[in-house]
Amino acid sequence: MHGFDLAFASPRKLPRARDLRGNVAVLDIAFASEAGGKSFETVTLPLIQDLGPRLAAWVDHHDSAHHARFAGDPRFVLSTKAEHGACPEMITPELVARAGRVDTLVCHVDFDGLASGAKWMRGGVEPYPGCDDDARAIDTRIGVPGPAATRMDRALRARPRDQALFGLIVRHLASGLSDPSLWTPIDQAGAELATMEAETRRIALRYERVEPGLVLVDASQRGGAYDKTLLLLIGQERAPISVVVDNDSITFAARFDSGVNFLETFKISGGMPTRISLQRSRLQEALVALGVKPTDASRLAATP
Repeated sequence: MHGFDLAFASPRKLPRARDLRGNVAVLDIAFASEAGGKSFETVTLPLIQDLGPRLAAWVDHHDSAHHARFAGDPRFVLSTKAEHGACPEMITPELVARAGRVDTLVCHVDFDGLASGAKWMRGGVEPYPGCDDDARAIDTRIGVPGPAATRMDRALRARPRDQALFGLIVRHLASGLSDPSLWTPIDQAGAELATMEAETRRIALRYERVEPGLVLVDASQRGGAYDKTLLLLIGQERAPISVVVDNDSITFAARFDSGVNFLETFKISGGMPTRISLQRSRLQEALVALGVKPTDASRLAATP
């Protein structure tokens, strides 16, 4: 389990190859798409090319039209969200053994990604029984994760940019939760979510119903930090699709099992079919694509 460097990343912000030691495995990092103003060609492909033979594995479960480029390369273990609701279940002892020596793990910064890193460190063995199922429940928001995963998920939602917290959670998972003292800083972080949840519920009071079957809220003006995941879930209790506007971005979400595919609707090359963020400048066209009347879409897009 020892000897790994860890790097934490998102699809739109990847580390530079020269900053990564030795052979590298990239886990739960989706191929960048134009949804967030970036692209596969400008973000993902340069890292793949710069790593060259040092790239030992790239394991991901987000949809992308660019997966087909790597169909013949055994280093790339790629699936759709429908095939695998979370990434850890894709990391097996056979995969870890096939990849050979890995010095650096590049992980996404949610529970799904961090659990993937910990499972790789353990040779493809779950950090604790049921961890794969917990990751799937958290990433799809279907089902109820166990208490350990819930505590970690709350901490990560409270501190979504805390690199030290990411490392601590990977360490705790990789050790099989063997050190009870590590729960203290995790629970301290998680406790901060209560204030964010209160602000989130205040923002949710401003949700507006938009036909056909949407609710939309502008969270740009608020009294403090909020939990976007919770805000979107509250919206989905009121309509099949929830939309959150936040300064220069808009996020659309639907239930994992809803049959909604925003990638097809918005003609986006990759990402999560049921949750996607776009630049705010695309709000009007996105609403029209979802069936909103052009006059309503224009009004909502013009709201300051």
